[in-house]
This record gives sequence, structure tokens and C-alpha cells, in this order.
Amino acid sequence: MTDRRLWSYKEIAAHIRVQPDTVRSYRKHGLLPPPDHVESGKPYWYADTVRAWVAARPGNRGRREG
Repeated sequence: MTDRRLWSYKEIAAHIRVQPDTVRSYRKHGLLPPPDHVESGKPYWYADTVRAWVAARPGNRGRREG
């Protein structure tokens, strides 16, 4: 089953338990995958894209998603 909901910085931040500015910084430094969609200049990612990125992040150490 695929999750095609679009997440903004806010939803990504809540998912990985950081502030939205941290997620913006990740993108600025090339640590976030390219957005799946851009609307009115705002980037959005599919939930599945974010989950795959979280699973592959260095230092993930097998953390479980909440």
C-alpha cells in the first residue's frame, strides 16, 4: 500500500521530531530528497518518500516510526 499524502516541512518535522526550520536546513544542505511536488513555490513530499528517507538516514540506528 502506498501513502501518497503530501507532507510539508511541518509534517516532516513532526514525523522526525524536530523543528520545521531543521527540516528546511536539511533541504538547504542537500540532506533531504528533492520535493515530489511544488505548489506556489512551496515544496511537498509524499509520505512514502519521507519514510524511505528516514529509514535510510545515517544514524537511524533502527529507530521505529511513531
